[in-house]
Amino acid sequence: MRLRRVAASICGLLVLLAAGCGDSSSPDPPRAYWGAWIGDQLTGTEAPWDMKAVSAFEGIAGKRASIVHLAAPFADCSQSPCSFYDFPAAAMENIRDHGSIPFFSWSSQSIPSAPDEPNFELADVISGRYDSFIRTFAEAAKGWGHPFFLRYDWEMNGNWFPWAESGNDNRPGQFVAAWRHVHDIFTDVGAGNVTWVWCPYVDGAHKLTPLAGLYPGDSYVDWTCLDGYNWGTRRSGPTTKGWQSFGDIFGSAYRELTETIAPSKPVAIGEVGSTEQGGSKAAWLADMLATLPRRFPRVRALVYFEKYDDGMDWPIETSDSAKATFAKGIAAPYYVPNDYSGLDTSLIPPP
Repeated sequence: MRLRRVAASICGLLVLLAAGCGDSSSPDPPRAYWGAWIGDQLTGTEAPWDMKAVSAFEGIAGKRASIVHLAAPFADCSQSPCSFYDFPAAAMENIRDHGSIPFFSWSSQSIPSAPDEPNFELADVISGRYDSFIRTFAEAAKGWGHPFFLRYDWEMNGNWFPWAESGNDNRPGQFVAAWRHVHDIFTDVGAGNVTWVWCPYVDGAHKLTPLAGLYPGDSYVDWTCLDGYNWGTRRSGPTTKGWQSFGDIFGSAYRELTETIAPSKPVAIGEVGSTEQGGSKAAWLADMLATLPRRFPRVRALVYFEKYDDGMDWPIETSDSAKATFAKGIAAPYYVPNDYSGLDTSLIPPP
């Protein structure tokens, strides 16, 4: 890619000095992967544990998804002793067979989840308490062998997860140390098929932990990412109140990522959704899908939050108008369909 850019620059210079150079056709416009975190409301089981849920969502959207989301914590501690989760190779393979790319949210916590989990402080990860588990997980990821996005310990700038520096007896600087520790284990075992996604929550009002001290560094991050929601009048969000457009929600954080934190990295939207309460959800979805390629050109992946959660009505099928508008917007060529069953490029490039 770098050589291509250099060649294009040289070619452009020669065009100015002489009469033409190679192919003068315009480059293809940027495109974006798209997909969803699909809940259990469609089939009774969340995707990708039930791939029929993926097909049901695609039927509503009118287009095949190039990304399918899945998530897992380190452990289930609903009973003692805790049971640690294996790498979800079968689910990953189901997604790949579908032609989509797995977008895996993995978290250093247990379920049932709480902001304070004394056994899952950042210091526990840093000290090596979970090294054996992490190494086994990383080796299994390497053994599966195909590219996937890994969104590790997302929304770290908030106060609602146990890996937040603002709670759970964590300390400033520990998030970066924990991230690098986990990343180093994956590197050590040779799990080069992992594309690391660093994903804070939008914070235009600067209410959360500043991002600069939470960024692990360019050598530890492959894509940056943002999560954000239009909470409308149903309830207030962590950093916003009232009905807001996609641009209002994401604009400030996007500029910070692309101009200050990580100017060289592509950006994903890791979670996004809108309520029906307080405005037109259909119009909001239409604006989001039209705004992304125009105002947010560095965003090259979109994961919609297709779940009922926190008492909120996020899924696109909450009204006929929302369904129709989403399908119309996602039909644009900018949003690429599922043509990735043969993807074997590590790290995952923008489409």
